[in-house]
Amino acid sequence: MAAIWPAMNARLALIPTAHAKMRQDKLTIVSAAGGTEHSFKVEIASTDQEKALGLMYRTALSDGEGMLFPYPAERPLQMWMRNTYISLDMLFIRADGTIARIEERADPLSDRVISSGSAVLAVLEIPGGASARLGIKPGDKVRYPVFSEAGGQ
Repeated sequence: MAAIWPAMNARLALIPTAHAKMRQDKLTIVSAAGGTEHSFKVEIASTDQEKALGLMYRTALSDGEGMLFPYPAERPLQMWMRNTYISLDMLFIRADGTIARIEERADPLSDRVISSGSAVLAVLEIPGGASARLGIKPGDKVRYPVFSEAGGQ
């Protein structure tokens, strides 16, 4: 039994600790077509370290969960899926909370660069396929304080 502990401790050391420190909050996506609302429990990747780590090394992301990557000002953003084991939908969001573009079912472990296509303030990552399943589309609005602070809603 004693021989197991060093191996287990070595594996645990490989798990990034930033995940445990990320602040959690809730946000809502409101359909532009009919007012349907979808709530998500999200982790907020606030620091550069948290943004660099993102959802890397995770093996699951439940429905209704996600990660928000807010930035201080609108700009073109690029993401990738390096060391990310789960498929994700990436929602690129303007300063007024409008979803500008959705990258659906980004391929796990890919180094392909995924661009926002325009200046955005944030990216919301949710489980792959959730956008289609829930009917979330570009033009829908994300309600969260960072968007209203940036001059939206």
